[in-house]
Amino acid sequence: DLIVHVRDITHPETILQKATVLSVLKNLNLPSHLLDSMVEVHNKVDLIERYKPTEENTLAISALHGHGLEELKEEIEKKILTATGKKILTVDVNLEGPQLSWLYKEATVQEVEVMPEDGTARVKVIIGNSAFGRYKSLFPN
Repeated sequence: DLIVHVRDITHPETILQKATVLSVLKNLNLPSHLLDSMVEVHNKVDLIERYKPTEENTLAISALHGHGLEELKEEIEKKILTATGKKILTVDVNLEGPQLSWLYKEATVQEVEVMPEDGTARVKVIIGNSAFGRYKSLFPN
């Protein structure tokens, strides 16, 4: 669904390495949308003082120090959701009913926050449009 190209930006041949990787990817006859949505990541930016990427749509990170990793995670999540046609939703479910079980079978449950005082839970899921449509028709409330 997504290509993430991580480069060691301190390597003396980093530009050549990028060209080689792009050439190999193009020779694989991958769908153009996959190449167009590729996430370019420059790693080891902690070794270059005040590093700013000059290339468009590029994220700068330091895996060693954790710099930029949250932004990378958000970008990957956004692109994956777009590529797969899914979305992240939070739904309230009655714990006495079958909704939670259904969501575990038909979606990816990320988080469940139980409200014991009223027997409900707030459930964060990754779900496709058709599955969400089925959920709404099965559980209209």
